[in-house]
Amino acid sequence: MSKPVIAIMYDFDKTLCTKDMQNYRFIPSLGMKVSEFWDYTNSVQQSEHMDSVLAYMYAAIKIARERNIPLTRDRLEDNGREIEFFPGVIDWFSRINRFGEKIGARIEHYVISSGMKEIIDGTKISGEFKNIFACEYLYNEDGVAVWPKTAVNYTNKTQFVYRINKGVLDVSNDFDLNRSMPDDSKRVSFRNMIYIGDGLSDVPCMKMMKSYGGKAIAVYLKPDEKVRELLRKDRVDYIYPADYSENSGLDLTIKDIIRSMVIADKLNEEYVEQMKSVSE
Repeated sequence: MSKPVIAIMYDFDKTLCTKDMQNYRFIPSLGMKVSEFWDYTNSVQQSEHMDSVLAYMYAAIKIARERNIPLTRDRLEDNGREIEFFPGVIDWFSRINRFGEKIGARIEHYVISSGMKEIIDGTKISGEFKNIFACEYLYNEDGVAVWPKTAVNYTNKTQFVYRINKGVLDVSNDFDLNRSMPDDSKRVSFRNMIYIGDGLSDVPCMKMMKSYGGKAIAVYLKPDEKVRELLRKDRVDYIYPADYSENSGLDLTIKDIIRSMVIADKLNEEYVEQMKSVSE
């Protein structure tokens, strides 16, 4: 009996790290206050009727050029070194992987974020993910960012869930993503998916989990009405403080979910085998 693959998908900002990733070091490196940068981004978005994610990516390039600061991949990755994570995050992945292995599952971790992939690549946890889907720049021959290569906004996050489902992780491969595929040939079943996010920007993915049999969890630094509303309106299955420490509420519930997914997968395989035997 093969081991089921269970995918845990994470937003990044305020889900794994404590605030927007650009706020730690990147925005100060441009010589700006955090509020100043986001106010400028919002003004560009509104005046040019831009997507909010494309607006911040454009603003970063424009400001860096005006201030003669080369916006290179190395510079962005270096900004990931100072990212601060919620309690338990650093050893979370190895603990959950060991738990999965112990009960007969293979756990895979993915990021689906509107933040900067280059910054995430520079963090101490970047190697824990099978794939990082996030905003990324195209660079010119001098290694300087010139154009958004990938933009992950709040609604198109769901396409990356489909990519994980089908095992089509190359964002340039739309053909296989859109190709019809029998459910039993898809790499990761929706019912073996868990999405963890922090708020309204994650609702499309959370609702997708609720609709297709996966699990959705909202985490928070401080409980507020917006988070409670997600649970009250049945957009998530659970809400927890963003504490990934061993034996925290989040840790115990994730383990229970994984355990239930393994059992359900085993029962389904047994059912299929019995149906085959009575059909012969």
